Amino acid sequence: MTHPAALTPRKASPRLAFLLGVLLALGGCAQLPGAPELPAPPGFRTLVLPGRDGATLQALERGARVAPLRYRVVVVPGSGCAGMGAFAGRYFAGLLHAQVLVLHKPGVDPQARTAPGDCASGFVQQDRLSAWLAHARAALQADALRRQGEPPVPQLLVGISEGAELLPALAPEVPQLAGLVLIGSSGLDPQQAGALQAERLGAQAAWAALGRIQASRWADSAVVQGRSLGYWRDLWSWPLALPLVRSPWPLLQVWGGDDALVPAAAYAHFAHLAARRTVPYCARRIGGADHGLQRPDGSDGVQQVWAWVEQWARAPQAGLCGPGVSAADAS
Repeated sequence: MTHPAALTPRKASPRLAFLLGVLLALGGCAQLPGAPELPAPPGFRTLVLPGRDGATLQALERGARVAPLRYRVVVVPGSGCAGMGAFAGRYFAGLLHAQVLVLHKPGVDPQARTAPGDCASGFVQQDRLSAWLAHARAALQADALRRQGEPPVPQLLVGISEGAELLPALAPEVPQLAGLVLIGSSGLDPQQAGALQAERLGAQAAWAALGRIQASRWADSAVVQGRSLGYWRDLWSWPLALPLVRSPWPLLQVWGGDDALVPAAAYAHFAHLAARRTVPYCARRIGGADHGLQRPDGSDGVQQVWAWVEQWARAPQAGLCGPGVSAADAS
């Protein structure tokens, strides 16, 4: 068995490094072109919420931009150690009648613009799906408690890229949950999505080698390609497709037609599985958009997602996958 040190970024095969860089290191939230660095996102405030075992995490919270308040959106961002604060005002602009809560992993400053490869060693050691789920669950439980006594409004749980992998497990912690929204997530188990991306790039052998490393006896703290083995072990065994198929909430899934991080085959495979769902499922493809739903001409597909959500909020009886959302792809 190869020692994990043999697959450090300096010694790894270029093909494996490229695969992991595309699949994961860049798999966070897209930053809007030209988004300025600001001391605080317009309209948002920073909120400290408890995580697990005494940890805390920072969240961003914003009220509705336009009266009346119709719903609330809880967001679980993608991977990495950068925050959404620097571009949150523009990213969530289209959520006009919604309160917005954006969670961040413990140790992530919402204003940070840190590149994925420059995350601090302490963050790398604590960053794994099981830990993130435990912290996010504790934060949402605290959020529900602090909001007791407020007029109830329907809530949507939004997962961006890696953040979508937590949605089925977090959904029971969100009162008045009306649906799940996946942005840039295949819906498949992450190991299967990774295997399909490896096949797309001709890197099956490299992906298989990483699988053997994560199955070895080396400690969770060993670092391979910028991630701990604990991170890779969680990823290799993390269930997503079946929990989503079995979930009792409407599901809206949106992705870019030119997504370089998740292959079209992965989205197609999940759509086949989701056909068995007993509650509404709608899949929307933004033509010409990348993983973050941005198009080369500068148009922002994320705002199209929010337009669909706003349409649902104006006529909730039609459901999250009502006629206006499920009629056609955005070309």
